[in-house]
Amino acid sequence: MDSLKSHTLNAFSKNVHLTKHQNDVLHQIIDFTKQHLQSDGHAVFVLMGDAGTGKSLILNQLFTTLSQKVTDAYFLVNHPELLKVYRELAGRTPNMLKKYYQRPTSFINQLHKQDQHVNLTVIDEAHLLLSKPDHYNNYYGDNQLTDIIQLSKVTIVVFDPHQVLRTKSFWNKSRLLKLIDPYPHEVVHLNEQFRMQAGPKLMDWLDHFIDGDVIGPVPQDVGNYDFRIFSDAQQMFQKIIRKNNQFGLSRMTSTSGYPSTLDGGKHLVNEGNFHQPWDQYNFTSKPWAEQSQTIDQVGSIYTVQGFDLNYIGIIVGPPFYLTDDHRLGVDPNKVTDVEIFKHRPDLSGKDFEQSKQTLLRNSLNVLLRRGIKGMYLHAHDPELEAYLEQMNRR
Repeated sequence: MDSLKSHTLNAFSKNVHLTKHQNDVLHQIIDFTKQHLQSDGHAVFVLMGDAGTGKSLILNQLFTTLSQKVTDAYFLVNHPELLKVYRELAGRTPNMLKKYYQRPTSFINQLHKQDQHVNLTVIDEAHLLLSKPDHYNNYYGDNQLTDIIQLSKVTIVVFDPHQVLRTKSFWNKSRLLKLIDPYPHEVVHLNEQFRMQAGPKLMDWLDHFIDGDVIGPVPQDVGNYDFRIFSDAQQMFQKIIRKNNQFGLSRMTSTSGYPSTLDGGKHLVNEGNFHQPWDQYNFTSKPWAEQSQTIDQVGSIYTVQGFDLNYIGIIVGPPFYLTDDHRLGVDPNKVTDVEIFKHRPDLSGKDFEQSKQTLLRNSLNVLLRRGIKGMYLHAHDPELEAYLEQMNRR
């Protein structure tokens, strides 16, 4: 699997190396779990942090340890690509069973049908949990996290508000804290970046860029990292192909914003001489980036969220533009992914419009955190592209 979800691979090893802080957090969660398994009621532990800060590493090591000691322990993830990886790894790990790993909706519906409860649930990518009914996915409750907490003695949650991508799973930190407030709970934040080999100055620049601050010069000291702006998407694609041949797991990706074609409703990302299909969904059992033919496709948040790529090419699509005061602007009207914005009664007016802005910035942020060794950018908006090139030359 090379680097794909490399921290997941490591987490199934007894020799996994955690930093002192990560190890302290791991034992803090274990102690919390042991304490509240002996108590009545429900308890919640939340592990927060940006992409690449080691949340899943701790979580997987935790579950590998506790699943051997706690009966009725389940690992839940609402991302189908990640679930494939977890189940594959569990299948070749002693004492780990694929049935331990489930989608939240299946878990909730099954336990409600059987009128059962469990001792422990561990939730990776909890920011993807549904926070409203979704009949298309056979979920008829009001909030998946609430349901899971009520079905479990102890619930361990990994949460990153910057990776919330749809209104039907709309979360922010305040909403989460309000939901868990009635229960005994602890919250820990992770800050140190482990995935990307980029230096702190480049990471800071990316934070300001995605937040809509004035876009300043790209720092000269970017660490041991290959960061480039490409005026030509096809040239960027050729570079990604060369990196894939050399290092493996290098792919093109793009945000939403490219209309579907008449032949089957497929999306083509058209940028100058670059014309490749935008792969929104992967219906196979094998993770998208592990399939050799996907080098000729353009990945999306749905195919790469939660995964490590060695090199990533990112096309910043039509919804993103350069404002008059040199910031990253967002135009929700240019989104072509109809699944992102679904009306909900608790979000209306300015709140709903603000949620659109947040979700689109989050979708780009997810792509910006995937590349371990390098990241290449091309912007659809000519003014944004030219300004990024200018800032990268200084």
